[in-house]
Amino acid sequence: MENLNYVIHPLTQQDEPFLWQMLYEAAHLAEESNLTVQDAMNHPELLKYVENWGLPGDIGFAATLVNSDVSVGAAWLRLFTKNNQGYGYIDDQTPELAIAVLPEYRNQGIGTKLITHLIAAAKVVHPSISLSSRKSNPALRLYQRLGWQIIPGSETVNRVGGISLKMKLDLAAMQEAITN
Repeated sequence: MENLNYVIHPLTQQDEPFLWQMLYEAAHLAEESNLTVQDAMNHPELLKYVENWGLPGDIGFAATLVNSDVSVGAAWLRLFTKNNQGYGYIDDQTPELAIAVLPEYRNQGIGTKLITHLIAAAKVVHPSISLSSRKSNPALRLYQRLGWQIIPGSETVNRVGGISLKMKLDLAAMQEAITN
């Protein structure tokens, strides 16, 4: 496996088109017959993750290849409310993680780097981070390795008939462990 040269940089409003592509990947739409990025943009439960990126509280990072300006992955947080919940909604103070890496760049550490940058930025403003993941998602092990805990009783049947889980990363406990 070649060593990729990439940089991690904060997402801006100009990254919204790339975030739609990443949401398409994160929602596994490529695995569902003939769905496109436009289908993610038109899906009422998905569009809230990207639409109008750059709202107050939005935090995110992208990985871009050096010397080509090609973005290959992104991780971002967005706060949802009780009246506008995401799939991993816990409460109005806990932002939800969305993350994706283009298929040809997976399993090379990019997702881990994106999440660690995001955790560092989030822990100064949020007590925790949530996410929703398919039980069959290989990234589930990564989330657990980084400290996410499955929320007991959170198993739900997802839109394709599989099982999804809600997970939570307690940033306040993580910070406390570092300072003690």
